[in-house]
Amino acid sequence: MGRWVTEDPLLLDPLLAETEDDASGALIVFIGTVRNENDGRPVDGMTYEAHVSLAEKTLAELEADVVEKFDVRVCRIVHRIGALKLGEASVIIVVRGGHRAPAYDASRYAIDELKQRVPIWKEEHYIDGESRYLDGVPLRRKDEAKS
Repeated sequence: MGRWVTEDPLLLDPLLAETEDDASGALIVFIGTVRNENDGRPVDGMTYEAHVSLAEKTLAELEADVVEKFDVRVCRIVHRIGALKLGEASVIIVVRGGHRAPAYDASRYAIDELKQRVPIWKEEHYIDGESRYLDGVPLRRKDEAKS
C-alpha cells in the first residue's frame, strides 16, 4: 500500500505532523467514519475496495487540484480499504491554509471530488446478514471535474 490508500487504521496525528505549516492559520480536518445506519437499515460494518494504483494516482492529483483551485497551502487525503467496523475512520482529509473560508471550501471540494473521481467501492454489511455495494456516483475524468 502507498501513501494515499492503506489497509491500516487511519491515524490523524501523523497527518497533522506531515502537514504542519506555520504560515497556515486555518486547519480543517474531515474524518469520514462508518455509521450504524443507512437508508433506514441497521449497518454492522463496511468493506472498501479500490483499484489501488489508480486510486493513489487520482488522490495525489486531487490534492494538487485542491491547492491549485483554493487559497490553501496543503491538502492531504488518505483512504482506508478492507473491512471496517462501526465508528472506524474510512477517510481523513487535512487542509491547511491562511484563512478558514477557503480551507472549509477546499475540504468540502476534496470529499465531493473523491466520491466522483476515485475508484473506491463500498459494500455495506447489515445486521440481518445481508450486504450490498452502494450505488455511488459514476466516475469522471479529471478534465470533467467541477471548476
